Amino acid sequence: MSSFSVMCVLGLIFMMVGNHVVYAQDSPADYVNAHNAARSQVGVRNIVWDNTVAAFAQNYANQRKDCRLIHSGGGGRYGENLAMSTGGLSGTDAVRLWVDEKRDYNYNSNSCANGKVCGHYTQVVWRNSARLGCAKVRCNNGGTFVTCNYDPPGNYVGQKPY
Repeated sequence: MSSFSVMCVLGLIFMMVGNHVVYAQDSPADYVNAHNAARSQVGVRNIVWDNTVAAFAQNYANQRKDCRLIHSGGGGRYGENLAMSTGGLSGTDAVRLWVDEKRDYNYNSNSCANGKVCGHYTQVVWRNSARLGCAKVRCNNGGTFVTCNYDPPGNYVGQKPY
């Protein structure tokens, strides 16, 4: 086999592996694993993927191809985290953005640092949320919109997440 042929084969392998890695960050297992990594750090039981919740998330994501961060309201049934990017954003990167809010959450006072947001993090680790469904769409402007919904919802005023 010529060195050119070897390079072509290696190039194809790297392209296939590279594409697999990109898509793998958006699978149900990837969303669940990213959530459960954060939940395990605070001693909260694992969350599981739910196709009904995922269908709700996908339906709403399909309506947000404008990439505007407007909550669905969940019909009162689901908690919800949203993320968007002007470019690409994997599902696991979206979860990481939410989990990074942990640094701004004070468990003892059950509050966020002054001027900071931490409600996405508290929803990720909310002890009673047992089922998860997430979806991602490419926006009309080339950006990315990611939503995760939680059943039952969390972030009840006056209650700690764990």
